[in-house]
Amino acid sequence: MKKIFLIVLGSMNFMLIDAQKHEFLNPPKFNDADLSKTKSTLDENAPAEILYRSLHFMVDHSTGWLHKKYFYRVKIYNKDKAEDWLNLEVPLYQSGSDVETLNKVKALTYNLENGVAVSTRVEKNSKFKSKESKYITITKLAFPNVKDGSVLEYQYEVISPFLFAIPEIMIESDTPSLYTEYVLENPLNIAYNINYTGSITPKYRVVEERNLYGTQYKTYRFGYENIKGFKTEKFVKNDRNYRTKISAELNSTNFRELKLYSSSWEQIKERLYQNEDFGGELKKTRLAKEILPAGISGLGSDIEKADAVFKYVQNTFTWNKDRGIYTEQGLKKLVETKTGNAAEINLLLIAMLREAGIKADPILISTVNNGLINLASPNVSNLNFVIAAIKVDDVYHLYDATSKQSSMDQLPPRDWNEYGILLSKDKVQQLSMVNAKPSFTYLTATAKINDNGSISGTYSDKDTGAFAMFAKENYDDNTDKYKKQYKENFAIDFTNIDSKVLNNGDFESTMNFSSDNLIDRIGKKMIINPMLFLNKNSNEFDQTEARRYTIDFISPYTRVKKILLEIPDGYVVEELPKNKKIVTEDKEIEYSYSVAQKGNTLEITSTTKVGSADYPKEYYTAFKQIWGVASKQENQVISLIKK
Repeated sequence: MKKIFLIVLGSMNFMLIDAQKHEFLNPPKFNDADLSKTKSTLDENAPAEILYRSLHFMVDHSTGWLHKKYFYRVKIYNKDKAEDWLNLEVPLYQSGSDVETLNKVKALTYNLENGVAVSTRVEKNSKFKSKESKYITITKLAFPNVKDGSVLEYQYEVISPFLFAIPEIMIESDTPSLYTEYVLENPLNIAYNINYTGSITPKYRVVEERNLYGTQYKTYRFGYENIKGFKTEKFVKNDRNYRTKISAELNSTNFRELKLYSSSWEQIKERLYQNEDFGGELKKTRLAKEILPAGISGLGSDIEKADAVFKYVQNTFTWNKDRGIYTEQGLKKLVETKTGNAAEINLLLIAMLREAGIKADPILISTVNNGLINLASPNVSNLNFVIAAIKVDDVYHLYDATSKQSSMDQLPPRDWNEYGILLSKDKVQQLSMVNAKPSFTYLTATAKINDNGSISGTYSDKDTGAFAMFAKENYDDNTDKYKKQYKENFAIDFTNIDSKVLNNGDFESTMNFSSDNLIDRIGKKMIINPMLFLNKNSNEFDQTEARRYTIDFISPYTRVKKILLEIPDGYVVEELPKNKKIVTEDKEIEYSYSVAQKGNTLEITSTTKVGSADYPKEYYTAFKQIWGVASKQENQVISLIKK
């Protein structure tokens, strides 16, 4: 269901508008008038606007080093909603003795004071570094004295020995842009593949060979004017996949000999298997054999053996949250410390599976937040994670031991990103990765209407499958924020919130609740929605313009809301709500609502079932209709009449 439009620039045919006359890499002087602007001309509600943005990448022919130069000038209209612009973070990579360096940093905040433009420079002592991983250090700085109306300006250069480290550039960002330019210059003995994704074409475009810096260069220059902020849609896994963006991938270098870097998946596989931090680790069969649990060989089927090995790795080793396809400390250190990155944990799993006599191979993937793999341009820079695959009876089964809740073919949500590259010893395969295992959500409230008109009871929120893993990740990221969401989402007084992983991997939060505002009294009547705080009070499919992108749900799912409501003695229900069931013709989407009374207890059940993990945009109308029915049903009220 992929709807991405990929263009290789060699075949592009843009309309050129005086491109040769347009001057690139020449930022205009600061204009005091920008400080007086009160709103964006492209989007009057935008909290910020890019006035000028220049992204310049140049390979120095004399040193062979990559220079990455950035220049930004940004207008702030609403400081509180423009947090992303108030701080600057610059990642610097290192590998062994090769290190990127930060150079020529200049950052200013401009403000209008008494009708005069005043600048405040970011001082050196305000910068600090943080070590993100073995390979990445981030230099951070905060802009001083930022107010509504400020203009932020910064420029810096990163000098890099890594020719492959040209970042993917989002031409379409959330912030509107008056002008953005992208420039890449490389000497002819260094070649890049330039990939262009999205629908916006540059106003100015130059792709040519010309004499620069004393030798012949290939240059790519694109200039864009008046780009509106990207409009997101609900139910999209990663909208970066749909934005206009440019990526440059190193294809080859020719320093006395030709070296190919992004020629084919097969060649990439060969290089990876020769790499000490990938293939070299898979060869550590002795280590894998030493820690293989006893009794594995006595199990009946390959699936049983694979599950047993997987459970051992999953329960014994802990992921340190570092992604990547290469090991950082190696499998031996992993076995000693019991903690490692994704490559270490899953490569050890593969090595152990092979020692158990199971056909197991690595699958390279790009996680959801990393964007889709560019299948048309093979390059390891597309990839940031490795998982394990076994083949049993010509069927592939997938494992990811970085999650304590995953199981065979039940992967964390981050892994399901359409495709994976299977690197078996004899060949490379592109595998379609679609999450077919359903997840379940059970929302259960057991409540009692008290004599004073208040309602109190217990509430349980339980997720299974991919949804359980997603909930656990959010809980781990910020426990306080996770628990706080219940009070914020429902405006109910929740207490004693307890969230935990159950023995079967499900994730459940239980709590007590009470409320004085769920019942309206009219004379001797009590008016109440029996769904309590679980009613669907709006239609999430509320987009008025035509749907543009695929509808993503992470997983097929069933959501069951069940309320057991005890009515007080001396009251009767005037009339029960109407039951309802609606199903699409292909049975992909189902919704039902039912109410039953047993003695003085009402049982209300709402069930939503979605049969697939994602849908073409043409399904949007069906979802909108069914969600509208659900909202109507779940907002029915009942009257309790005193006898």
